[in-house]
Amino acid sequence: MQTKIFSSFVLIIIFSITSFTASAAENPIKPFIVVLDAGHGGHDTGNIGNGYKESEIALNIVLKVGAELEKLPNVKVIYTRKTNVFIELRERAAIANRADADLFVSVHCNAHKSQAYGTETFVLGLHKSQANFEVAKKENEVIYLEDNYKEKYGGFDPNAPESLIGMVLMQEEYLDQSILLASLVQNNIVNNLKQNDRSVKQAGFWVLHNTYMPSVLIETGLLTNKNEGAYLNSAKGQSEMSREIGNAIKTYISSLSVATEKIKDPEIEQIQVEKTIETTKENVYEGVIFKVQLAATSKKIDPKPSNFRGIKEINREKEDKLYKYYYGETSDYNKIQVMKTFAQQKGYPSAYIVAFKSGKKVNVSEVLKSKAN
Repeated sequence: MQTKIFSSFVLIIIFSITSFTASAAENPIKPFIVVLDAGHGGHDTGNIGNGYKESEIALNIVLKVGAELEKLPNVKVIYTRKTNVFIELRERAAIANRADADLFVSVHCNAHKSQAYGTETFVLGLHKSQANFEVAKKENEVIYLEDNYKEKYGGFDPNAPESLIGMVLMQEEYLDQSILLASLVQNNIVNNLKQNDRSVKQAGFWVLHNTYMPSVLIETGLLTNKNEGAYLNSAKGQSEMSREIGNAIKTYISSLSVATEKIKDPEIEQIQVEKTIETTKENVYEGVIFKVQLAATSKKIDPKPSNFRGIKEINREKEDKLYKYYYGETSDYNKIQVMKTFAQQKGYPSAYIVAFKSGKKVNVSEVLKSKAN
């Protein structure tokens, strides 16, 4: 994640995940709306590694995911396509926005010139590696198949990195939620299907940029890999992949519901989503330790999980006359953001990130700004 994104994120995020989900979770009249997007379609087959068609595989997986989600009470599933038809990128986002959706999930299959393999899940952001940019560029280039694409996309150029910069700000409000869902998806697929972990990443996908809700794009695997391509093209592979994606979405929805209910001891498994986050030099701030502050009180509380809604890794420190309780400890800003979101899901909506350098508390925005400079 680029440091400019981090700085902007800290400054402009305007509401917590609890307030964002209150209407969907507490209002029984409005269902929780999930938009499922099968990538490509029609004359746009996507990649055809080893002769397999990305558009068909993505559609099969999406339909299976949707069938399971439709069984949930107060959940409505909308598909950007249910058949082999071409849908413009702009229209895919518009479908979600018109529906006032609570979640947007786009499913794809990747390709590479080597025998690379594995699953990776993306949220919107500036590319922090050439590899991430190339993946985004490949998916964005579908706009060239559309009529009058220059007018429709306002001069956006999939081949120009500078075109991605303006895309990020509109999605920053939902970045916490997007990272959480992406991490849940990645965690399920990697741990339960034993897929190679290509991690949670950020890149500039147009289809994510134009949606106004938490959004992720899943590259389920690489069709160009002999074994993985065959797996994804099989009924078994598609069923297993859809099961894990569906379960991740269910966990996400369930955690949001719990976050809006005043339950003293919610039974949510502490998924170590931070372990799935990609660690690169852009994410790590040498000499700085980030923590999530949960509470500050004059009471000395035993930092055991049962006293903190089941959250583990609690550290208690006395500062002046107050005891402060922190969750997590890492130099990776990506990981601490995921841990903050998890803490909010567990019932600490006001949890926030703090930073320490040489044992002393320092201003987070200044830390991020210093790296940007």
